[in-house]
Amino acid sequence: MDHPLPAGRLSPPWKLFADHLRLTVRLTPNGGRDAFDGIDTDSEGETYLGARVTAVPEKGKANKALIALVSKSVGVAKSSVSVISGETARKKILRIEGDPEDLARKLEVFLE
Repeated sequence: MDHPLPAGRLSPPWKLFADHLRLTVRLTPNGGRDAFDGIDTDSEGETYLGARVTAVPEKGKANKALIALVSKSVGVAKSSVSVISGETARKKILRIEGDPEDLARKLEVFLE
């Protein structure tokens, strides 16, 4: 079972690269709404951003909904967000094209 990290000790679930940011997400399809659930940690101590979408996990519908949610939240085109790992798994790594520092600032709201 996942346990939240104590306040003030959250490490960001993203990594900065020269021209993009990689974000670790745990997706809950059929989640009742399209929203983020904040940052949590898994049993191995890895942090991730929890997300839920109303879409079902078939034929890439949930992944498309996740990409739309992320792109809207950080202000980039949907074409700038891609799933690079975990296409059919709950835990995914997304690549978000753009200025990594700017993208990180937009995601920092989830660290609070």
